Amino acid sequence: MNYQGVMSMTDEMYDLGAGFWSIRGSFIKNGILDIGVQCALIKLPSGRFIFLDSYTLKDNVRQQVMALTNDGRDVEAVLNVHPFHTVHCAQMAKDFPQATFYGSSRHPEQVPEVNWADDLVESDAVAARYPELQFSIPQGIHYISPDETVHASSLLVYHPASQSIYVDDTFEIPPSKLINAVQPNLGLHPTTKKALKDEPNAAKHYCDWAVELAHEWRDVRHFCGAHSGLVVFKESQFETALISAIDLARPELEKA
Repeated sequence: MNYQGVMSMTDEMYDLGAGFWSIRGSFIKNGILDIGVQCALIKLPSGRFIFLDSYTLKDNVRQQVMALTNDGRDVEAVLNVHPFHTVHCAQMAKDFPQATFYGSSRHPEQVPEVNWADDLVESDAVAARYPELQFSIPQGIHYISPDETVHASSLLVYHPASQSIYVDDTFEIPPSKLINAVQPNLGLHPTTKKALKDEPNAAKHYCDWAVELAHEWRDVRHFCGAHSGLVVFKESQFETALISAIDLARPELEKA
């Protein structure tokens, strides 16, 4: 099935194989535009489950999740990987009360009613707990920007078994490029330049990190983007698209 640019007005769940489900939800911006939002459900080799990000599950998607997870009892953790995506955390904690909730240092400040784990989601401890996933945090830009409107950074997650990358805002695919695109174009989040740290070579560190990521995760086929929908890359296209995006952006970022 071709998911190219899947954006749906109703919540949908897509089985990407090897125990990875992409859940596409709705996020209305400024009361007008549905820019979409996401979470993912992953089945671990133990038979238990984790979520990437929180979302208020409804209707058909909720039924599917509950059927897979023994009515939610087999969900052991929720990894909230974007410091600024906090809207659904409280509801998710009510829906999965037995799950361990991991987040950034900003999550407990924003959603104090959730019982947050001491280990931060970006910590080595969490990465060691879930060896079936690979994690990466952008270099050279603020993970939690002092400017609340700058959302360029997040913890990126790769699930090699299903060749799925889960990216909240750091990279995106411009919607206009999805129609009949031979190859999806990747773009950087529009606030990337504002997110640069005030230190020498910050832009170089960011660009070098992204190029390295393109090489390391070159086998990506499924791109799950928070506001881009779900896009399928052919072999080696992800690596090419990300390196092209960096080549294009580097001169502008390094001028910053």
